[in-house]
Amino acid sequence: MLLAGCAASPPPQSPAAPAAKAAPAADQQASFSDTLGSAPSSSGALYKYRFRQTDPASDRFTFQDRDLSFFFRPTPNSLQFQVENRQDRPVSIDWDRCEFVSPDGNTTKVAHSTTRWADRFSVQSATQILGLQRAGDELLPLDYLLDPGTSTDQLHRPLFPEDTTAPQYNGRDFGVDLVFRIENQPRTYSFRFRVLSVLPR
Repeated sequence: MLLAGCAASPPPQSPAAPAAKAAPAADQQASFSDTLGSAPSSSGALYKYRFRQTDPASDRFTFQDRDLSFFFRPTPNSLQFQVENRQDRPVSIDWDRCEFVSPDGNTTKVAHSTTRWADRFSVQSATQILGLQRAGDELLPLDYLLDPGTSTDQLHRPLFPEDTTAPQYNGRDFGVDLVFRIENQPRTYSFRFRVLSVLPR
C-alpha cells in the first residue's frame, strides 16, 4: 500500500486526469459499500507509487480506538478510506471541519465523493454512520476539484501525477484531519502518509 504528506514544491503542470464519481448525493445515513476494492494505477501510467502510513504509524494502514476503526488505501488518484463505528450509537463526519494536507504542502478543506465544483464555497453536509455500521469514501483536497462544465460528475486532478513529473513526489508527505461528532462532541483524527517510492512501470 501507499502513503504521502505535505511538500513544498508546486503542483505539476501536466494535464489533470479527471475522475468522475456518482456517489449518492446523501448527507444523511451513509450508504457506501463495505469494501474499497482494488486501486490500480491509471491506464497509461508511466510510474507507480508505494506509500506508508507514518502517523499514527501502521504498516497495514489502520488505526482504531474504542469508538472507531479506520482503514486507508492511498492511490495516485485519491485517498480512499473506510471507517467502522464500533459502538451502538450514531456518529457523524463533520466534512466542513475536515482538512487535507496536500502533497504540495498546502492545507485546504476536504472534498469527498459527493463534493462537486459548485459546492466548493458551500457548507458540506455531514455523513452519519449508524451504530456498528461501516462507511467508505475517498478524499482529496478541495482545491483539486475541476470545473466539469455542464457535467454533473465530480472532476478533479489526481492526488499524484503518473507522468514524467512523478519522481519529484518521492518522499512527499500528505494527510488528512477528519472531524467526527461523537456523543455530540467534535473529535479530530489526524492521519499522515508518505510516498515511499516512485518507480517506473
